[in-house]
Order: sequence, then C-alpha cells, then structure tokens
Amino acid sequence: MKTNKIKMDTQIIIMLLLVGLAAGILGGMVGIGGGIIIVPALIYFMGFSQLSAQGTSLALLMFPVGILGVIQYYKQGHVDFSIVIILAIGFVMGSFLGSKISLSIPQDLVKKFFAILLIVIAIKMLFLDKSKKETSSENKGVSESIGKDK
Repeated sequence: MKTNKIKMDTQIIIMLLLVGLAAGILGGMVGIGGGIIIVPALIYFMGFSQLSAQGTSLALLMFPVGILGVIQYYKQGHVDFSIVIILAIGFVMGSFLGSKISLSIPQDLVKKFFAILLIVIAIKMLFLDKSKKETSSENKGVSESIGKDK
C-alpha cells in the first residue's frame, strides 16, 4: 500500500468534516462535490497526492456505483476508508443544508454561484497552483505531508 494511515487527531477530523460539509452543501445547492470540491480540498488543505485525493473522492461519492474503480484505487494504496467515513458524515449533513439553501433562493442566483465557483477553481488550478514534482513510483504517504508548511 502506497499511503500510510493518517493519525486521526482532532484537527484532522475537524478538517475532514469541514471538507465533507462544504462538498455536501455545494452538492445539495448546485449538484457538485467530489471532483470539484473534495479533490482540490484534499490536495491543498490535507496534503494528499492527486491519486490519493481522487481515490478517496471516488470511494466517498461513487462507492455503490463505482465499486470497481474504488477497488483499483484501494489496491494501489490511494484510499483510506477511515477518511472516507469522516468525509461522508460531513457530506451528508452538508448536502441537506445545501439543498435547503438552494431551494430557498432564486434559481438564477444558484446558476451564477455555480459558474463563479467553477471559474475560481479553474483559475486556481491553472495559474496559481505550485506544481509538486511527483512520479507515480514516488507517491509518498498522505500522513507524511500532513502538518507541513506549504
């Protein structure tokens, strides 16, 4: 397995719950979450590699329908189910809140919010992301990058 288990302290659990909550709110509001919110959040806030972030997001959101993809990421060491469970708790609560918010505001406003969010994330990834040199054989564990200053 390529990734090491993360030591679950209070700070990590709160961060994962907040990421899940944000993804759930946005999922409930505008139908997004995994690739748009969870993957970048795990990379930029938690120090995950791209593959570990994708595997974790896939396990959280697509487990019932994407089980074969989840298995492949898990076999390569890119899924930690303790993280998936914590993110799922936040996501469930957030999706409820997000859907309530979205259904209480004008549809045009939701559409504009969604478009702005996509633009901001795209600009961040295209122009503001400092590339980390990483090869597939040198995919260091998630826990090694937690807590390091970026």
